[in-house]
Amino acid sequence: MAVSSAVLGLMRIADLSDEAIRRLFSKARDVGINVFDHADIYGGEAHECERRFGAALRLTPGERESIVIQSKCGIRPGYFDFSKDHILQAVDRSLKALKTDYLDLLLLHRPDTLVEPEEVAEAFDRLHAAGKVRHFGVSNHTPRQIDLLKTAVNQPLVANQIQLSIAHAPSVAFGLAANMAGLEQSSDRDGEVIAYSRINRMTLQAWSPFQQGFFGGVFIGDEKNFSELNRVLIALSSKYGVSPSAIAYAWIARHPARIQVVLGTTSAERLGDIAPGADITLSREDWYLLFRAAGHVLP
Repeated sequence: MAVSSAVLGLMRIADLSDEAIRRLFSKARDVGINVFDHADIYGGEAHECERRFGAALRLTPGERESIVIQSKCGIRPGYFDFSKDHILQAVDRSLKALKTDYLDLLLLHRPDTLVEPEEVAEAFDRLHAAGKVRHFGVSNHTPRQIDLLKTAVNQPLVANQIQLSIAHAPSVAFGLAANMAGLEQSSDRDGEVIAYSRINRMTLQAWSPFQQGFFGGVFIGDEKNFSELNRVLIALSSKYGVSPSAIAYAWIARHPARIQVVLGTTSAERLGDIAPGADITLSREDWYLLFRAAGHVLP
């Protein structure tokens, strides 16, 4: 797939008007974004954001072929479900809501510890053979969880979506302080998912690229908790001629893993403010300056 560096996340569009959704979509296309991210649980009611997207845009066949639509399944109220029947039903409902015949990419949303890889494989085979899903991947999975799926799944798992930002970067920070006893940063929380993805040529997608901690709020402008990071973001925004948010985007995109950045804004104006980060290549010195300013340790 030919994909943009940025992905437009559509988790919060349920309350937008049709016109606002069309304006957001148009702005995304104007700034070079061609990947649009959904999940069956987004919007309060099942498939609500997918339904709003499909109803607002009503894409022509040509428009549909020019973009990449991905969705996720596997989270149900109170539990996770990677059963064959649920995957098949979820995809059919996503296609109906989105008013499309196929998904370019289907991600398994969060690991189901009761997963039977053979059931996933059968669901994927049926979806692929029917032309309903062209590519498959995962979200929030560790390398060994991916390897478990690979024992049965026939299609390549091409992507893994993980939480990552300057201020929430355990997947990056661990490898820079490995085996340092007593340092929290040295704890490996995800099985070196970035190195694994590079070795296996899986695309990583970073969700919540402006969040601190696990849904801890936006760090940009947070002078109480991230005064040094904001000082550096402002300085570099002046140096590179873009916004601090674009610099935070560029920090993720600069990694040689070629990580896509999932932008969850519902504002066309803010999207235009962030998107120039795709065209910025931070110097090695500036990348590490931001890393240290966020409180991470270099031994």
